[in-house]
Amino acid sequence: MEGQKQKKMKILCLHGFRTSGGFLQKQIAKWDPSIFAHFDLDFPNGIFPAEGKSDIDGIFPPPYFEWFQFNKEFTEYKNLEECISYLCDYITSKGPFDGLLGFSQGATLSALLLGYQAQGKVLKEHPPMKLLVSISGAKFREASIADIAYKETIKVKSVHFIGAKDWLKLPSEDLATTFENPLIIRHPKATLSQD
Repeated sequence: MEGQKQKKMKILCLHGFRTSGGFLQKQIAKWDPSIFAHFDLDFPNGIFPAEGKSDIDGIFPPPYFEWFQFNKEFTEYKNLEECISYLCDYITSKGPFDGLLGFSQGATLSALLLGYQAQGKVLKEHPPMKLLVSISGAKFREASIADIAYKETIKVKSVHFIGAKDWLKLPSEDLATTFENPLIIRHPKATLSQD
């Protein structure tokens, strides 16, 4: 109806490894404001303080956070179950959310949550998410996680930003294949936040 204000989509935005919600907010603030005109964005911090040096130290003020920890091969994860539990509680208490936006570790985690929700493992009482925006995301490699999360094509609208110089280029492309009709946006940089 004319004159009625369209409800904004509520999007949970998950930052990258050893950064913060404030940093992710700053990263995407460089995008054209019209992109976010129809979204209500929420930028929480990861639940664990950074256990090591942050790549943004000296660029953006601390504190820095991580959602979970992992080994060099990205095949073993520490505190992942606690992180998933925390995020499910957050989504339930602060939601409902219409979608997820994630950068790097946050994008990987966002895709996992959507895969788990589609399989009925988490967020059973929450309405199905409708959107994923993945910036430099990847799949979890550990079989007990991947066999559930990526068991079937995830039927959520998805946008995947993939950088030509990003060390996560191939993993990001692999992640996109797990979604139905993904929109892939390629750019020439390593990450979208580079000037």
